Amino acid sequence: MSPLDSYSQIVAGVAAELTGKVASLRVPRRGAGRAGESLGSAVVYTSDGFLLTNAHVVGNAQSGTASFGDGTSVPFTTVGADPLSDLAVLRAAGPTPPPAKLGEADELVVGQLVVAVGNPLGLAGSVTAGVVSALGRSLPTRSGSAARLVEDVIQTDAALNPGNSGGALADSEARVVGINTAVAGVGLGLAVPVNATTRKIISTLMQHGRVRRAYLGLVSAPAPLPAQLRERWGRANGLRVAEVVPGGPAARAGLRAGDLLLTAAGQPVEKAQDLQRLMFDDAIGRPLAITVFRNGALVDVIAQPDELVAA
Repeated sequence: MSPLDSYSQIVAGVAAELTGKVASLRVPRRGAGRAGESLGSAVVYTSDGFLLTNAHVVGNAQSGTASFGDGTSVPFTTVGADPLSDLAVLRAAGPTPPPAKLGEADELVVGQLVVAVGNPLGLAGSVTAGVVSALGRSLPTRSGSAARLVEDVIQTDAALNPGNSGGALADSEARVVGINTAVAGVGLGLAVPVNATTRKIISTLMQHGRVRRAYLGLVSAPAPLPAQLRERWGRANGLRVAEVVPGGPAARAGLRAGDLLLTAAGQPVEKAQDLQRLMFDDAIGRPLAITVFRNGALVDVIAQPDELVAA
């Protein structure tokens, strides 16, 4: 028998490292007078039983069962779920395999090999391999009336099905760089990245069970900077304000439709995600300095974000 080629060796190595650390979830669902269950996957996150999955996998369920490839099953409780990032943290009420190693999604490049590991049916694991097809994609999510974009979503050609949601997307070193989500449909591989922003979300869910977010009350889109500003600021884009919610924090601060946002909290803003990553609990009720370009002049305003209420 000929030895495995290098590609197969890498994929097989990642599979061997991770399949035992990805659980199959059975989550009870009730609705319209009928009881049932949904299936998904979860990744062992810590040595003391915390698991990571997608918020849409657990929904409103407070508990369920996690099964591993070695045949063991343990009940879990939902510690916290954040639909606006499609992440949830679970706690297993029993022993789990060792945690998976985490990587850094912000270091990925298009064309890089990635391996998706799920456990959709409690079998020995489901493994598909592919490459990073695109980076910086945005995934629309919603919680009540609150809508948000999950930033910097990873797109791959590693095929996924709904049972793989909540499983691991790993690099060639078997480091988890994303949590797979199949909400976009079968055959399109998307993953919520593991990076500084999502680590903060995960930590907050573990400590507090929910994520509080700040709210500015504006709609914006990337727009090119005028030539003189490109040279001065050393970049090509800002954020054009398309709409300001009446009575919201942005409106109270004097921001207007047509303003071109350049910085917020001293940080450059070129895309919606740059503003979103500032909108966590520590920004609620605190002054937020914003610089905009308006009618040929730079204008500084101070906004005070409210708490985003998902209702």
